[in-house]
Amino acid sequence: MNPALTTAMIFAAGRGDRMRPLTDTRPKPLLEAGGKPLIVWQIERLAQAGFTTVVINHAWLGEQIEAALGDGSRWGIELRYSAESTALETAGGIAQALPLLAEDGEERVFVAVSGDVYADFEYSSLRMHASRLAALPDPGMHLIMVPNPPFHPVGDFGLVDGMLSLDAASRYTFGNIGLYDTRMFRDLAPGTRRALTPYYHETILQQRASGELYEGLWENVGTPAQLDVLDRHLRGRH
Repeated sequence: MNPALTTAMIFAAGRGDRMRPLTDTRPKPLLEAGGKPLIVWQIERLAQAGFTTVVINHAWLGEQIEAALGDGSRWGIELRYSAESTALETAGGIAQALPLLAEDGEERVFVAVSGDVYADFEYSSLRMHASRLAALPDPGMHLIMVPNPPFHPVGDFGLVDGMLSLDAASRYTFGNIGLYDTRMFRDLAPGTRRALTPYYHETILQQRASGELYEGLWENVGTPAQLDVLDRHLRGRH
């Protein structure tokens, strides 16, 4: 098991229906806020944090993503692409991309983040958790939670003493940034369409899911209105 945290995956295969008509002709991760595509903000932060390999899965208009981003050399990293003919959802996307996430065949812990999220999160802070997860006999996960936004007031999971809970009274929203273990997805056949939700619940029940609360800038950009708010905020910084 390789404990070094140098590999990340960005989920970029979704259709982005709530963003239509903007996503009719452009994949959602290439929509711009603050003068650059959403996915580029993430790539830059990952590169600055010392990641050397970023895998991007894509389906809808995926050729535009590859054409826009290239091989990653402009950021000093290697970009690898996992093409899906139809979107396989998150767990299915990971299973399909396993040969790219662990090209040397060695199991590893990696970061995964949704392509439509903006966050000022410091990815290098996850290295301690990655080393801990890599040492576990069974695969676990570490999820970044955020205060509940207006569009999701009930939250997803509780957080008790650094561990995620399904029944805690106080709940937070999953920020779509997580640490996962490639061992967790080895039994899922490539090409299978499956979400990560069942994996969250099972791992939490088995007490192998830790988490932390991040209270910095975070936006799940789901609608044109949310994109506009983020764009104005980022432009106001400069």
